Amino acid sequence: MILQDIIWTIALSGIAVVALVFIYILLGTGKAADEAAMSKAARTARKLQGGLFVLLLLGFAFGTWATLHKFPIPKQDGALQADQVVDVTARMWSWTMRPASVAAGKTVEFRVTSADVNHGFALYAPDGHIVIQTQAMPEFTNRILYRFDAPGVYTVQCLEYCGIGHAPMKATFNVVAAKGE
Repeated sequence: MILQDIIWTIALSGIAVVALVFIYILLGTGKAADEAAMSKAARTARKLQGGLFVLLLLGFAFGTWATLHKFPIPKQDGALQADQVVDVTARMWSWTMRPASVAAGKTVEFRVTSADVNHGFALYAPDGHIVIQTQAMPEFTNRILYRFDAPGVYTVQCLEYCGIGHAPMKATFNVVAAKGE
């Protein structure tokens, strides 16, 4: 089961629970209650609200960790443990990458910046799936790590509208088999 199916199952289950609670409350309306019953119901409601808040908080914290802990975003202020470095500069409406190819099976550090406006640096695998992305910003260098497991021609595309030439702002990037393979 893919992650998206799991998330849908959890969301639909949550919606079902909320609907059942809502139906239960609707069925209970109109019944006469004495002061003790109302007090007990209020205490129970506060406990349920507190429990639901803690449950949602823990779920949010776990969900955030589960989706972000494998992000390939390294610390931007220290030395990175990369086998290869590629300097990427965006400008209306082109990409400059030096070197234009790297060896497969090695970790690559992309140093991404822009010469003019913000651009969205996205690297697509030969099968069309996006593998990494970051922002290309003027006067700032974003660094991102990626390990290419398979050789091929990868496509770089801008993901942030940067003017009239945005749509064709693409380049290719070669990943070659490592020497000795």
